[in-house]
Amino acid sequence: MARRLEPLTLANLDELPVPCRHCVFWELDPVAARQAVRNGDTALEKEAWLSQLLLDWGTAGMVLYVDDEPAGFAVYAPAKYLPRVQAFPTAPVSPDAVVLATGRVLPRYLGLGLGKILVQAVAKDVLKRGFRAVEAFGDSRWDGPSCVWPTEFLRAVGFGVVREHPRNPRLRLDLRSAITWRSEMEAAVERLMGAIRPEHSPPAPVTVRDALRSGSE
Repeated sequence: MARRLEPLTLANLDELPVPCRHCVFWELDPVAARQAVRNGDTALEKEAWLSQLLLDWGTAGMVLYVDDEPAGFAVYAPAKYLPRVQAFPTAPVSPDAVVLATGRVLPRYLGLGLGKILVQAVAKDVLKRGFRAVEAFGDSRWDGPSCVWPTEFLRAVGFGVVREHPRNPRLRLDLRSAITWRSEMEAAVERLMGAIRPEHSPPAPVTVRDALRSGSE
């Protein structure tokens, strides 16, 4: 299967799975989110949020394609662009970290390691931009797709708990000290990240086998 990563933009926002395309859980504070739902404005609010974030900060999401079909995505940003952060009992996020807010792998692609690929791609981008860590809020009672990552998944891809909570612990992936993890990330993701191109220059498909081979050469 050919896999490639693309930055999340207004051009591919509609390729996010339902209901993620219209969800403003992270993009608005709880009161504003409820109002947007009542008004039926969530899609417009999400577009406005992404547009402003791209202008202010740049890439804030990754979409992973398998054989040219969207298979999963991840959204990340500094905490100040994610009003929902302040509603979590384990906030605030550390000032040296970017928040891995939300993401999903479509059911038909589960079990292929795509979630880890997405997290690795986010970590690589964040590290290049001078941040020391990625932090995320987990859901320790996760029982199905939601806007918050399962705590067990975050632990499995290298995050450690920095503030405990029975439902929503805050976890951290320290990028500058996780040397082994970073080496693995470089080998497995370098070619996938190389597939990200400006919109006018379509990327060539890159297989995970190619990525791994590149990392070992």
